[in-house]
Amino acid sequence: MNAMHTAHPSSAKYAWAGGLRVFAAVMLALAGLFGIFRGIMAIAEDEVFVTTPHYVFQFDLTGWGWVHLGLGIVALLVSFGLFAAAAWARYTGVGIAALVIIANFLSLPYYPWWSVIMIVMSGVIIWALCVDRGEDEGVMGGRQP
Repeated sequence: MNAMHTAHPSSAKYAWAGGLRVFAAVMLALAGLFGIFRGIMAIAEDEVFVTTPHYVFQFDLTGWGWVHLGLGIVALLVSFGLFAAAAWARYTGVGIAALVIIANFLSLPYYPWWSVIMIVMSGVIIWALCVDRGEDEGVMGGRQP
């Protein structure tokens, strides 16, 4: 009699998907914190930002600050839902990350390098949330396989 315990064939798949969800939650929380900090800097009209004349999407720097602050707060709240493995948080996280990409693209001339970094970071968040199809809810709470 062989007393060796064998793992369920899809347990590696569940561990991988659960890891992606946690990765996306951490990245979204970081993106949210960075958005909050960037929003506060823009609202305070810090000298860090570049003013570009004749920009098509020119918007008051304080206005951009409120946009980034709002998106940052929502992203941080959604990341808490991702840590709790809520299905709504996965869908909302993709939407918020897409809005962060759009906001950073439109504010590209004000802080170019950071905008590009945030666009890439949000793209990775969207990838991680779309790869995780929610079949792994036994890993972080929810139904078991």
